[in-house]
Amino acid sequence: MTLDSEMLPTWLANSGLPGDMTLAEVAKHDAVRAGVQRAIDMANADVSPAESIRAFTILPGEWTEAGGHLTPKMSIERSVIVSESAAARAALYRDPVATTNAQPR
Repeated sequence: MTLDSEMLPTWLANSGLPGDMTLAEVAKHDAVRAGVQRAIDMANADVSPAESIRAFTILPGEWTEAGGHLTPKMSIERSVIVSESAAARAALYRDPVATTNAQPR
């Protein structure tokens, strides 16, 4: 996933973090990852375990039209994103993930 660079300074300020952090710094910051995890946990509460997000990574940049990630209509250029995020996606599947929302049977 990527973070919204326009909203990020406000979120950082509200969280007591420096507003001048780079996207790469923010992507690795524990408080930011915890905030994203809380949002994911809330979303996972509304779906089945099979549909839930079990692992995520925050990419250190953003998807832009200038970077080739988006079309002028703001549609995703899947091939660009797939190729640029290949290593990050592979890392998601390298290690087993303990789920927090699995329901016992």
